Amino acid sequence: MWLIALLVLSIAFIVLATTRLKLHPFLALLLTAFGFGILSGMPLKEVVDSVNQGFGGTIGYIGIVILAGAIIGAFLEKSGGAYRLATSILKITGEKQVPLAMSGMGYIVSIPVFCDSAFVLLSPLMRALASKAGITLASAAIALSLGLYATHTMVPPTPGPVAAAGILGADLGLVILWGMLVGLISMIAGWLFAVLVASRTYIAPEGDSGADSEPATSHTLAHASDGPTVLRSLLPIFLPIVLIVVRSIAELPAKPFGEGGVVLDLLGFLGQPAVALLIGVALAMTLPKRFDREMLSMHGWVGEAIVGAATIIIITGAGGAFGKVLQNSGIADVIGEALTGTHLGIWLPFLIAAGIKTAQGSSTVAIITTAGLLAPLLESLGLGGETDRALAVIAIGAGAMVVSHANDSYFWVVTQFSGMDVKTGYRLQTLGTLVQGTAAALAVYLVTTLVA
Repeated sequence: MWLIALLVLSIAFIVLATTRLKLHPFLALLLTAFGFGILSGMPLKEVVDSVNQGFGGTIGYIGIVILAGAIIGAFLEKSGGAYRLATSILKITGEKQVPLAMSGMGYIVSIPVFCDSAFVLLSPLMRALASKAGITLASAAIALSLGLYATHTMVPPTPGPVAAAGILGADLGLVILWGMLVGLISMIAGWLFAVLVASRTYIAPEGDSGADSEPATSHTLAHASDGPTVLRSLLPIFLPIVLIVVRSIAELPAKPFGEGGVVLDLLGFLGQPAVALLIGVALAMTLPKRFDREMLSMHGWVGEAIVGAATIIIITGAGGAFGKVLQNSGIADVIGEALTGTHLGIWLPFLIAAGIKTAQGSSTVAIITTAGLLAPLLESLGLGGETDRALAVIAIGAGAMVVSHANDSYFWVVTQFSGMDVKTGYRLQTLGTLVQGTAAALAVYLVTTLVA
């Protein structure tokens, strides 16, 4: 109980420190990570090691991705490419349907691509669409964020669901089938939340938030007439996504492209998020009508993008440090063991995963840990059939959405890339993931009653 109480106090401190005391999120997260580790009784050396591993591991995974995404975004925006894409999408969806467009895009893109990478990749397009439509960035950002989450935790080949299917002995095809269906329902719930709740908070597309602000027009309008074509503007975003997708498919347990060889090695290399996005950077540099080497300098487009991304990277790294301390404190085991003694049927996987996710931040860790806890219990829970096992994987994925808050690196990516303060992030991103995950759990329960 002390660990759970300490977690609640830690979250309260982060919110208070960043909103009332105006402490930088980096310092608030780092202080909380050390404070939680020491007060939880972890050996002091392990506290330091956990902070270092969490910070370094998170930045090692997402640092280059964020930097590359920021550079792609800068070239898309300043060349007029983002505006050209926004105009084209709005012709299809209509100016009132930007959140729906972002939700649908997120639902598709996040099947093979991690949420963090995908949000970074699509954020320039999100900003351009919000600016073009004259709506708050909050609505578009939350629609994209929740759209990405809808499939990230439930549909292979994302690693979490693949691992859970393997641990529980579930058929991967059934997991994909039910995951797509439940993911669609949760995407709709996320879209409705973005339209009905997030739209009430105004954030300018340039990232300046404030209720009294007026919608701002993107400065890319000035470049609209000289902007690249739609196809050229799409390539820096979607070629990296395609490369990541192909790599994910190649690494499926069924090995659809064979066991090995030079081609598979090359696909595995090019499909790494960092490599794929660097290819996107190279393509983005072809977008300006007139290329100037000054764009690549410290004071040019690249330099501006790197400076802007630096804050996001260190805050995300500090969030990773806090999450790692929580993981190593053993709080996931405490919550998981407390819930396994109950008799909740298909709700048990959801609740265990939700507890572990909320406690330590990582959806993938929550999925894999929950699957390991449940594997010996499936028969006694009445979940031993093929469909039941697949639905158990989906229920775990639904729980792994609940909730995204300060110990989750994705929370910091979403808030920092969309100009939200911590308080707004809790009100929109955290509450949105609670609504979405609950909707997914209800959908799983409904499917279970219909197919049982």
